[in-house]
Amino acid sequence: MSYDARTLLDMLPAVYRVRDAEQGGALEALLTVIAEQLALMEEDLAQLYDDQFIETCADWVVPYIGDLVGYRQLHGVAPGVGSPRAEVADTLALRRSKGAAATLARLARDVTGWEAYVVEQFQRLSTTQYLNQPNVNAPAFVDLRRAELLERLGGPFEPQLRLAELRGPACRGGPANIPNITFYLWRLRAYSLASSPAAQVDGARFLFNPLGAPLPLFSAAVSKDDKALTLDARNVSQPLARRGLAAAKELFYGEDKSFFIAGVTLDQLMICDLSDAGTGWAHTPPTGKVAVDPVLGRIAFGTAPAAAPQVSFHYGAAADLGGGSYDRLKGFEPLTPIVVAPTQKPTIQAALDAVAGGGVAEIADNGRYSETPSLKVTATGARIELRAADKLRPMLSLGGEFAITGAGGTRASLNGLLVAGGRLHVPATASNLLAALSLRHCTLVPGLTLTAAGAPAQPLAPSLVVETGVVLEIDSCILGGLRVAPGAQVRVTNSIIDATAPNGVAFAGLDGVSAGGVLSISDSTVIGKVHASELREASNVIFFARHEAGDGWLAPVIADKRQAGCVRFSHLPPDARAPRPYRCQPAPGTDPSLVQPVFVSLRYGDPGYGQLSLRTPRAIREGAADGSEMGVFRQLFQPQRITNLRVRLGEYLRFGLEAGIVFVT
Repeated sequence: MSYDARTLLDMLPAVYRVRDAEQGGALEALLTVIAEQLALMEEDLAQLYDDQFIETCADWVVPYIGDLVGYRQLHGVAPGVGSPRAEVADTLALRRSKGAAATLARLARDVTGWEAYVVEQFQRLSTTQYLNQPNVNAPAFVDLRRAELLERLGGPFEPQLRLAELRGPACRGGPANIPNITFYLWRLRAYSLASSPAAQVDGARFLFNPLGAPLPLFSAAVSKDDKALTLDARNVSQPLARRGLAAAKELFYGEDKSFFIAGVTLDQLMICDLSDAGTGWAHTPPTGKVAVDPVLGRIAFGTAPAAAPQVSFHYGAAADLGGGSYDRLKGFEPLTPIVVAPTQKPTIQAALDAVAGGGVAEIADNGRYSETPSLKVTATGARIELRAADKLRPMLSLGGEFAITGAGGTRASLNGLLVAGGRLHVPATASNLLAALSLRHCTLVPGLTLTAAGAPAQPLAPSLVVETGVVLEIDSCILGGLRVAPGAQVRVTNSIIDATAPNGVAFAGLDGVSAGGVLSISDSTVIGKVHASELREASNVIFFARHEAGDGWLAPVIADKRQAGCVRFSHLPPDARAPRPYRCQPAPGTDPSLVQPVFVSLRYGDPGYGQLSLRTPRAIREGAADGSEMGVFRQLFQPQRITNLRVRLGEYLRFGLEAGIVFVT
């Protein structure tokens, strides 16, 4: 029974209710407080019953129920990893199938958030067969006539048997041996880019990448039963191979599949090696056919189309970083009106002009916009945002400088854009009183400009020039070099600033040598030299920089005001002139040459761009403040994910077996 204040008051004799009403209702107020406490008690009593079940219990009860079934708590910081509540609920069911490969694969997916495939290496051993029961699916020799199978050798789905190796799983993740179990993990994700114009090389040759650079195509993982073992390459997101794709085009080609070219049917499609050969590409398809190279992302038409085709494809990346087709709603500015291009306005400039007094100019497709707009906030104190619609990535191909100006107290922001061919510029003019500029989830392509045909041309640096004392905020972006006036304040989080080489200039004043503005940076990777008037804060940052004789720099990282600021849990060049470091690498007394970051790739566009290689010393891969890796991918918590997996392996792996972990991507 529920007791509210009126119910309690009605239980009293009428004489007391009358007197209380005459004297101001003090008794009714007291009963109101008592009723509130009774309601809390009733709710608590009802929750006591719910707390007996993992599906309905309060969050604080989950660890206690887990203790009853012997559940061991894991790191709960990795995004996409199953909740402890779900793991506790599944514990008994998983233990009934303890040691099975399907169970181990499911555990690996649950505790790491990555796609996983488990191989029992004894099944890949070449053994003498019993003639009464021969295994015809266990070939002793490699079939050289099946080229698509040769591409899979050494990978998770290789079909070939091997001779036994007595080395443990610590060597190459677990070679073929009786007690070895290998866990194959895919760290990269496949991102979709739909209905984007292909970059044109000539009348018959195109590239999937709108930037006109090589780009490997990724497969889109098909749905599967989460309780089942991953069966084949269709269930994971990984680069498409030429031979494998040619053998199963129908599995990957289509409007709702891994890639598609508008107007091209499956019968017209050919899978070829379109590598450079002399002055052209290696193959020219017959009339009416279309050749695709998934490794280079190239398209060749046997019959030249009337215009550049619309393409849809998947590309690989480690995280939601830079301009990309992922969820960005949380970063949108709550402004009105919203003017949409190209539906309401034909060009980006027209959309910006329509909201000059404040509002949002939104791009509602993945198109390529060859224009050089300017953003000007005309109303004092107003805000303008130029953004791509959620889960879209349009490309802005500039023919010059993209100028950003504003009246007093104004703010401008860019969100979700891929910008190439020119630089952003905040000029120092008498009328430019812009107060703040924000870049979120944008890519200002490092070191690239474009020719009219869309092919890479001469390097262009820097990608952003700020000549005023504006407050510049950069979040989840990929940028080239920055040139910032000394009076500006720059805050960088979860981003890559890439001068394309360690001896390039990533951050400096307008002349590229003197001090830039005040810099605060966290969870980021900087490739190139840095010269700031003040390094107010640097946390979990990789400064990958070096200076050379005669370049005008005294050190690769310089902060003029060294008595202020803090550098913590970061990698600094040993000769950096920065504020006093705290728990940075290389540590005092350590050989600097032995503590250097090693990257999978430093070329923008590669799937592993900016990602730390496993050859990077552990002091960097686990050197952030929370035990994760330094740099831009700290928020992925990859060391914690691997720790989660090893904890579960100790609990679920059969006795006598040894596990090895292999990162496929």
